[in-house]
Amino acid sequence: MARQPILEFWYEFASTYSYLAAMRVEAAAAEAGVAVRWRPFLVGPLFASQGWTTSPFNLYPAKGKNMWRDVEREAARLGLPPLTRPAQFPQNSLSAVRVAVYGQDQDWLVPFSKAVFTASFAEGRSIAEPAAVVEILDSLGLDGTQTVRAAAAEANKTKLRVSVEEARSRGIYGAPTFLADDGELFWGNDRLDLALAWATGDRPKGLR
Repeated sequence: MARQPILEFWYEFASTYSYLAAMRVEAAAAEAGVAVRWRPFLVGPLFASQGWTTSPFNLYPAKGKNMWRDVEREAARLGLPPLTRPAQFPQNSLSAVRVAVYGQDQDWLVPFSKAVFTASFAEGRSIAEPAAVVEILDSLGLDGTQTVRAAAAEANKTKLRVSVEEARSRGIYGAPTFLADDGELFWGNDRLDLALAWATGDRPKGLR
């Protein structure tokens, strides 16, 4: 029996397009017969290495203005709640990402990740403070205080740093990014379908 192809989904809680991808990747992957491995990470250090001090959507106002409208359209098309911009963009996602890295092998990772994205982009709530992350965890029936504390331990901080360096070493420069089994990289929510097709072996003629 052939092994089910796997697509790695690298995402960042501060990323609008990661939000859109997170809300549709499971259904799209199931339809394609592909398993998804959720890989939370921080994109800020990668931006810093490119000389950016904030999101390129802030650095280039015209691009940012169009991005918000684009995400608004896509949210409506996908049947998601109306887009609500958080007061701060990009949000400081460190606490939430630490928790996601801590729970990477737990069955609550996906619902937690979706809940964080929903809080930020559907409800416009802050996800920056540890207390906000505790509240999200508690709403999922988890011990939020204990989980946030464990996620802030040095061993988990190291895991997060390793994940960022892994992303860098594999050529990732933004979020969301999808990586197929063979390392083929697809960047952006609008490349999800192409990434899934590649993972299943459905590739353009002349490309391997």
